Amino acid sequence: MIWAMNFDISHLLDQWAYQPGQVVVRRFIGRDGVEKIQLRLDLGLLQMNAHGRPDGKRPFGHPSLLDYFISKQAQQAGSGAGEGEFVLKADDCARLQLEALQYHHRCVCLLQLEDYAAVVRDTSRNLKLFDFAVEHADSDELAWSLDQFRPQTLLLQSRARATQALAVNDFDNAIGDIEGTLDKLREFYRDHARDDLLEQSAEIQTLEHWLAEVKSKRPLTRREQLESDLREAVRREDYEEAARVRDQLRNLNSPGDE
Repeated sequence: MIWAMNFDISHLLDQWAYQPGQVVVRRFIGRDGVEKIQLRLDLGLLQMNAHGRPDGKRPFGHPSLLDYFISKQAQQAGSGAGEGEFVLKADDCARLQLEALQYHHRCVCLLQLEDYAAVVRDTSRNLKLFDFAVEHADSDELAWSLDQFRPQTLLLQSRARATQALAVNDFDNAIGDIEGTLDKLREFYRDHARDDLLEQSAEIQTLEHWLAEVKSKRPLTRREQLESDLREAVRREDYEEAARVRDQLRNLNSPGDE
């Protein structure tokens, strides 16, 4: 039996075209006064809250399921009741994985919306979840069911932080963040004895390409420019100019002059 209720969202989809290969998102205030984000999919749309847990729920009265388990673990550790070590069972990890996926979807949308501070907020939260699972999951396999998403999360976080730095022409911090994230990714795969994944990692390849691009656009420091000028003068056999540039290089006595 088909109920004659107005569940049809065709009018919304008709006004908002899906674009294959693109992340199509929008942000608005819902009827409940809460800020929402919508992601256009090929067969419909995905809606989430812009703050708090994306589905708006409060598991066991806590802001998120992760917060609930952290509270439960702290209570157990401080109770002194001899209940044994706190452990995340298979069902716990499965529910945490679903929650992490909600935050991941929102991160992808927030990155497209250029809300980089919110991307850092949500990725930091998911990384905290992965750390908690690694420490308390009942087995390595259960811990991996969550920690396997760490590379994607680190990539999103680095994208957000480095883009923030580049927006104010802070190339050094942007490069430092990307290089630091690459180190974390390589360490992650080595710790898990997954050298095969290290070589195939899309996250590492993406960041390596972006790092090369950012470095190519970074303005030269005063010393780098003079060194380039010196090489060019020597190439042209303009030894008078080369001597002049060498003098300027010698006068760079402090990092602030560079």
